[in-house]
Amino acid sequence: MYKIILFAILFFNFFMASAKDFVGKLSASAASSKLATLEINAKRVTTSFGEFLVIEDTVLSGLIKNKLSDDLFEYIEPNYSYHVDVNDTLPVLDPMFSRQWGLRNTGKNVEQSLLRGKKGMDIDALRAWTITTGKKSVKIAIIDTGVDYTHPDLLSNMWVNEEEKNGLMGVDDDENGYIDDIHGYNFVNNSGDPQDDYGHGTHCAGVIGASHDTIGISGVMAQVSLVAIKFLNQEGVGSLENALKSIQYAIDIGADIMSNSWGGFDESAALAEAIRAAETAGIVFVVAAGNSMSNNDKKPVWPSNYAMSNVISVGAMNGQGGRSYFSNFGEKSVHIFAPGSNILSTYKTGGYYLSSGTSMATPFVAGMVGLLLSHQAKLNPQEVRDRLIDTAEKSFKLDKSVAGGRANAYRLLSDTR
Repeated sequence: MYKIILFAILFFNFFMASAKDFVGKLSASAASSKLATLEINAKRVTTSFGEFLVIEDTVLSGLIKNKLSDDLFEYIEPNYSYHVDVNDTLPVLDPMFSRQWGLRNTGKNVEQSLLRGKKGMDIDALRAWTITTGKKSVKIAIIDTGVDYTHPDLLSNMWVNEEEKNGLMGVDDDENGYIDDIHGYNFVNNSGDPQDDYGHGTHCAGVIGASHDTIGISGVMAQVSLVAIKFLNQEGVGSLENALKSIQYAIDIGADIMSNSWGGFDESAALAEAIRAAETAGIVFVVAAGNSMSNNDKKPVWPSNYAMSNVISVGAMNGQGGRSYFSNFGEKSVHIFAPGSNILSTYKTGGYYLSSGTSMATPFVAGMVGLLLSHQAKLNPQEVRDRLIDTAEKSFKLDKSVAGGRANAYRLLSDTR
């Protein structure tokens, strides 16, 4: 119990990566020959939005001392760390659809709550599924702690890189720079195995796309291609460097949506460029608003607060239809609310868990956007976000958001305003 309370206090803190290394974007004048003569001991990260060096503190100090940093870099910032946006987790042994209040709230199926639920306070999934249950052609990149791609409830909806699956082990068969990336990639260990060793990413994956069958639970989408991209380690912490690589990977494989249940309190220019590159590629970037019970208008949270047309910031709602006590809010910066308290979903090693956080609300919206793009594929990110906001179900309990209410899947698909 002590650990859970402590984590609830610290859950959305933001740490610098031991303050030992930094990320610098190379300037246009930083020629390779100049870098070679300096013999800088650093890792290079190549993206569509620029060249970056990951440099140690001692190396950076030398560059600054010799006044070389101004010629080499557009900017330099710490190699920030990011944390998952989960509030608490409790084990569940017998998962069933009837316990998924976020999809269908009966008023009696809100678990681990002091108050009964309120009937109808959900995303109206059953009516939405009369229009579409999704398509395998829609790719949703889960940028998180990885995904248990062997989970019986997720296996059929995992994205498959056919060239790598049918190719040779240890060989980059599709020549995309990543070896054996069959279901995604692991940027923590630099391997083609994005298996989840924490559980958070698998929980988010289940909310989006757990199979509609006789196994376990139901996802918002019955059919989807879930891409597992691991940049958060087994403690739920990841670096700016690996966040940049993860976003670039999702762009390269043609993701339609990125689901991001993580964040921190320091603004990063490099992360902003990565998200802008996703915006240019037409990718919707759904992100958690944070769990610090604060106003994001006054105290920004990143990447939730980046003002780009593809960013959708999501707050958490409870089973009574009000804001979850831990959820951040913001009339200008948090776009919408979705179920986030006591959410039943898949977990690592084939299990199931109840979990709470804006981390859980985020994949609800990512899945709803997936349904919309299954129904109307040609919508751009700005149109998607505007429609999500305009079709929200208004509520004075959720008025501290741009939409002033909660996401409704049926209204979104039917364009009911």
